[in-house]
Amino acid sequence: MSAPSTGLFQPLGPDDPSTVGGYRLTAVLGAGGMGKVYLSYTPGGRPIALKVIRPEFSEDPEFRRRFQQEVKAAQRVQGLYTAPVIDFDTEGTQPWLATAYVPGPSLADAVSQHGRLPLRSVLLLAVGVAEALHVIHGAGIVHRDLKPANVLLAADGPRVIDFGIARAADATSLTGHGVSVGTPAFMAPEQAAAGTVTPHTDIFALGQIVAYAAIGAPAYGEGSSHAVLYRIVHEDPDLSALPAELRPLVTRCLSRDPADRPSLTEVIQMCHDLSPAPLRQGEDWLPQAVAGSITERLQLPEPAKTPPPQPAVAPTPTAVSAQPPTQGANPYVPTGVGVAAAPTQSAPAAPMHAPNAPAAPGPVPPGYQTPPPGYQTPPPGYQTPPPGYQTQPAYQPHPGYQTPPPGYGPGYPTPAPAHHPGYPPAAPKRKRTGLIVAGSVVAALIGIVVIVSLLPKGSDNKAKGSSGSAGGSRAASAGTTSGGSSGKNQKPADPTPASYQGINLTANYQLMLADNPPRPGTGGSAGVSYNHGDLYFYMDTLFGDTKIGTDNGKLVVLNNSEKGSLETCRAETRYTDKIGLDQLTDGSEICVLSDAGHIAVATYRGKSGTNDPSKYITLDLKIWRNAEEPRKH
Repeated sequence: MSAPSTGLFQPLGPDDPSTVGGYRLTAVLGAGGMGKVYLSYTPGGRPIALKVIRPEFSEDPEFRRRFQQEVKAAQRVQGLYTAPVIDFDTEGTQPWLATAYVPGPSLADAVSQHGRLPLRSVLLLAVGVAEALHVIHGAGIVHRDLKPANVLLAADGPRVIDFGIARAADATSLTGHGVSVGTPAFMAPEQAAAGTVTPHTDIFALGQIVAYAAIGAPAYGEGSSHAVLYRIVHEDPDLSALPAELRPLVTRCLSRDPADRPSLTEVIQMCHDLSPAPLRQGEDWLPQAVAGSITERLQLPEPAKTPPPQPAVAPTPTAVSAQPPTQGANPYVPTGVGVAAAPTQSAPAAPMHAPNAPAAPGPVPPGYQTPPPGYQTPPPGYQTPPPGYQTQPAYQPHPGYQTPPPGYGPGYPTPAPAHHPGYPPAAPKRKRTGLIVAGSVVAALIGIVVIVSLLPKGSDNKAKGSSGSAGGSRAASAGTTSGGSSGKNQKPADPTPASYQGINLTANYQLMLADNPPRPGTGGSAGVSYNHGDLYFYMDTLFGDTKIGTDNGKLVVLNNSEKGSLETCRAETRYTDKIGLDQLTDGSEICVLSDAGHIAVATYRGKSGTNDPSKYITLDLKIWRNAEEPRKH
């Protein structure tokens, strides 16, 4: 998400939405060729940058298709120098994408406001961006639009943003009708001339970024797009102002032939070789002036608060008939407002307005009328209801109906039970008729037992039979009682499953079934097979070992005759913790039981192609969360 180009946090304009995808927008961060970026917050208070795609792109079906593909691919990017994707909606009226908010200026803003960066800062910038590209390329993505505006300068190093999203706009008809995506000054020759894009294209852009940070201006100059693109394709860059130490690195990155450009590993090694001191990212990696702008971006505006619902407005007083009020009602509360318990004695049947009636003591709230002569004083403790007075618990217009808890007056939404224990009310108590009937039955059974015990021994067999019948009756009664009482101990209903389609699980990444939606993540420094992933995809390129496994449960591949369901997974006994990828074909179903009690059916949908730079498998997931009691070890 691009940092703001002018100012830090601009207020929302009349054309800006107040909420997007359930996120309440707080401020405008900036705008670009593909959309507008807003500041928002997660429910837990973490700031995010939310980009809303322009309507022109949203109406293009090919853009939507590609945007959906690129967002799913961007989910696989988990690096120290990238801003992770937090949430998205690719199918709504206006697609949007949310990433973590990075409190730092873009490289474009930093250079335009403070000039070029010192050598150490440039080398650390190059190393960080190279590491980011390594992770992005590893996920099968080419950035395609790497430029100073898409590199943010955080306190602990750079962050590369908007990776791969520009590809979604390439196939639309909008790029030829005044909608510009990408910056010509930072395109590679093959990209500008023929539209060819490969990972080498990002290496060229990396060289451009290093030159821009060290010189303070684009290496191919500025001017019209056509003039800049012509120089990129046909001329050499102007590196006269570039520090001598950086020329070998930048010159190789800006080679016209993609094959002559260095690899990312070579770029990182060259930066270490050029540095007079070991390169270590830290809070002092930027000049003090640039670091000060990071502090400014940490002073975020407060999250936008949801306006409370407006209380019901008391109706305008109108002429009231001379009919007496209903017994027990308070005639001095406006109609439509919640009414408290009536005074002990109801008001006499008198006209609502008495001529020359004395004014009531104290201020009279709007909508309240002066009591008529003869109105009896309310009992002690009774107060005149203020405007918007809410129904009190003593007022029960219907048997068993409980008044909403305080804070919920007319016009307010009904509170959720989770927020107000005890609301809505428990069912009204049943009458004790059942206890009387039950007592009668027990007494009758005791009488039968006593009679049988007094029978002569000669009729012992009959006694036994009767006793057996009585025993059977008791057993049946006990069974009925047990069944009735065991209703409270019945196993809870099966949870409703949640389905997720087309999850790309990158090699050596893992999933947790509790996450909603489940997003691939790394297993940390120890690797996925030594952590607690519910489902992981492991690939050892050295030994050719590829498998799906779990460190937090058990797995089983279902037979073709079996249908993946909650019942099938519960009944299976052939569980293991690892499954070789060679055992799976397109459509194979795998039961996954996590130790946390979640059950899932994972449907295998294939793997990445041989020429794909990223290795991943594609899964559909159907998850029943909390379907079982957690298993203890």
